[in-house]
Amino acid sequence: MRSFAEENYLKIIYHLSLGKNALIQTNAIAEKIKIKAASVTDMMRKLSEKKLINYQKYQGVSLTEQGKNIAIDIVRKHRLWEVFLVDKLNFKWDQVHDIAEELEHISSGELVERLDEFLNFPTSDPHGDPIPDKNGKLSSLAFIKLNKLEKGQKGIIMGVSEHSSAFLQHLERLGLTLGKSIIVTDIVDFDGSLELEMDRTKINVSREITKNLLIKI
Repeated sequence: MRSFAEENYLKIIYHLSLGKNALIQTNAIAEKIKIKAASVTDMMRKLSEKKLINYQKYQGVSLTEQGKNIAIDIVRKHRLWEVFLVDKLNFKWDQVHDIAEELEHISSGELVERLDEFLNFPTSDPHGDPIPDKNGKLSSLAFIKLNKLEKGQKGIIMGVSEHSSAFLQHLERLGLTLGKSIIVTDIVDFDGSLELEMDRTKINVSREITKNLLIKI
């Protein structure tokens, strides 16, 4: 049996390892969950004993194949529950993360598969993140960050790379929500902000937004 804490650590290591070949440092894990590095080290030993991670003292950790499969399954459940909460229970996209953090630990595989079918097998969650299928395979979503667009380019908002409630609420206030079409009408060299046209209205967005908003051209 695994504790919720152990599953959370596996998920965090998985997220930190995406796109990287290097070992994940315990300090990076501690910073992510805001606890002391010594506490992380204790958990790494436990996960290593269960053969869920490869732990090299003073060097870092990586997930074993078993640990990776568990982490992907947790991510899958989390994102499916977020879709359910938004699409079926009318929660807003900035409200669902903490609830899904609790629901992701439900162990029933049959429930998850029925949930997936009930939702018509979604490929992405309300924030645009890809949902692994039942075999752990992630669909390839060809999105780029808004700050990579050039003046005159058009795109559709498909997701975010920053998931904090404050950020999502700010996007809501600006109307920068999933599915909206935008055109880059001006780029400010001084601070990297952009002028966008959306719904026949022009708005200015900060550099912080442009580097965290995912666009499909």
